[in-house]
Amino acid sequence: MRRTESVATMRRVTACAVLMFGALLSIPSWSAAANPPADLTLELVASGFTRPVAVRHAGDGSGRIFVVEQDGRILIVDGGVVEPVPFLDIRARVDSTGNEQGLLGLAFHPQYGSNGLFFVNYTRDPGPGLDRTRISRFEVSGGDPNQADPASEAVVIEIEQEFTNHNGGDIHFGPDGYLYIGMGDGGGGGDPNNRAQDLGSLLGKMLRIDIDSGALGNYGIPPGNPFVGDATAADEIWAYGLRNPWRFSFDRFSGDLFIGDVGQSEWEEIDFQPAAGVGGENYGWSCMEGDAFPDFNPCDGSPLTGPILTYGHDIECSVTGGFRYRGVIGGLQERYVFADFCSGRIWFAAPSATGWSATEWADTTLNISSFGEDENGELYVIDLGGSVHSFVSPTSVFSDGFESADASQWSVAAGN
Repeated sequence: MRRTESVATMRRVTACAVLMFGALLSIPSWSAAANPPADLTLELVASGFTRPVAVRHAGDGSGRIFVVEQDGRILIVDGGVVEPVPFLDIRARVDSTGNEQGLLGLAFHPQYGSNGLFFVNYTRDPGPGLDRTRISRFEVSGGDPNQADPASEAVVIEIEQEFTNHNGGDIHFGPDGYLYIGMGDGGGGGDPNNRAQDLGSLLGKMLRIDIDSGALGNYGIPPGNPFVGDATAADEIWAYGLRNPWRFSFDRFSGDLFIGDVGQSEWEEIDFQPAAGVGGENYGWSCMEGDAFPDFNPCDGSPLTGPILTYGHDIECSVTGGFRYRGVIGGLQERYVFADFCSGRIWFAAPSATGWSATEWADTTLNISSFGEDENGELYVIDLGGSVHSFVSPTSVFSDGFESADASQWSVAAGN
């Protein structure tokens, strides 16, 4: 990494906090794969979008990708062609769309192919001084797979926000089938109401809910959530101590969780939870930013889980969490890919015996708002200016051996 980017950052122990190093112990050792191919580049997939902030796939075998626009629309790209009619248009319900507000997240039910259910995360302003995050469920229409039914909305949960920024916004189904919701600390400099450390608040947290159980109306609490039974804590909380987890992801193979948590004035960070984790991590905000300890909010001495990667503010300013790549491009496989929104820089990261390290791959001109995967694990880069790009490498197209005459390669590729 250039300039102030640091690596292997679970390293600081001070009198006011003890960092927990357990997460690194379960990370598989980095396979000795080749470096990313020299001809690796970004290829334009589609453009003309209005402030795109996410790309998702439905997992239904269709090969389509779904592009989320901040103003309240979801558009379909099928075979490189943008469908002219939106999959969903709820612009009239998304009351606030500036800065960090708007339609921010999309997650398809793991059984979407059979039940047609999907979930969105958007902000709304029901009145003066009232800002809320809303998680809602929708259904695809019965007659057209490219059209959702806007009248099918069922509100799952609403969470009041104290300011207009730090809304988080990302949602994903984990490998356990539960819905994870990234919530910012409610906004304001330095988390003025200490929401991220307050276990009685849903702000500044990673939430985990069961949308297939209606115990609380439209969702239930997974019995394994770490604070179930604690009268002082909200049952929905999976982890806490987050400032603004704008984008997070699960490794589709291992189930590991990566969280890109946007920093305040000095440090950006990537947090990590191994698939075997049982929740309850405290990622430190607002007594810790990156792996540093700011003056405005001293730590109380409780254990903290430090980030696996940090970088400082130079021309960078806002981390965009990405994905661990699981597509077919040799040399890129297993690397965690993330970026900085302000500078357009993209890094590839990998673990080693001593921790994580990241290497800058490209200094782009994009305002990278998000990353996304398709059904095959190929990775997309989203530019807030209106375009979607994919990683391509012509020399890696047939690197799995399927197009060769070597039958032994077929067996290897099939995992036999």
